[in-house]
Amino acid sequence: MSGDATLTGGCLCGAVRYEVAERPMGVVNCHCGQCRRFHGHFGAYITILRETVVIKAQDTLSWYRSSAKAQRGFCSRCGSSLFWSGDESGLFDIAAGTLDQPTGLTTLRHIYAEDQGDYYAIDDGLERFPQGAPEPP
Repeated sequence: MSGDATLTGGCLCGAVRYEVAERPMGVVNCHCGQCRRFHGHFGAYITILRETVVIKAQDTLSWYRSSAKAQRGFCSRCGSSLFWSGDESGLFDIAAGTLDQPTGLTTLRHIYAEDQGDYYAIDDGLERFPQGAPEPP
């Protein structure tokens, strides 16, 4: 997949690198308490099919079980927050800030907006959901 990857990215120190063969619709900002703690602010993610991601370098990739239903991937060397992976889903979330530029992506919406931090405002006019995004029809 090396030459034809739609998107590439990795951690701050470069020890974890990945390629994504699927083009996501855009970025979703998650304001839940776990994302805010994991990222130090809200989490901005792309969501893609799990099988379209190839982790090319992963010697320092570690996983933290953040809930009974999901885990979060990070680099154990530099601490970069990289992934969110639900246990029973074919989807995989990648922290948008770890993507190599240019991405050509835009932000689509905010989820878990009712959990946003009290130190910032969501005032960009994008769609907001108090909890997670609704299921597609």
